[in-house]
Amino acid sequence: MTYLRERADGISVSLSIHVQPKSSRTRIAGLHGDAVKLCITSPPVDGKANAAVIQFFAKLFKIPKAAVTIASGETSRDKRIILAGISAPQAEAVLQPLLIA
Repeated sequence: MTYLRERADGISVSLSIHVQPKSSRTRIAGLHGDAVKLCITSPPVDGKANAAVIQFFAKLFKIPKAAVTIASGETSRDKRIILAGISAPQAEAVLQPLLIA
């Protein structure tokens, strides 16, 4: 579970993701090395892909978009995002069924 880390504050997690833009549909497509692979339909232009990433994870974890921030990798396919208001066990419970399928 190296893709997910609980942060020191105990009420947020850090998630490593690998983004594949311009996909046919938006979905989690398993693991890519030590990161969760996220396919999104948006192109990597004018921040559209980053906005799609934030929207996807906010909806997935049922948290406000303001609770999802891109901590690193804004211009890269490899990103680290912060999910506020969610613990590592909660995040794992949501992600695990999607990674196995």
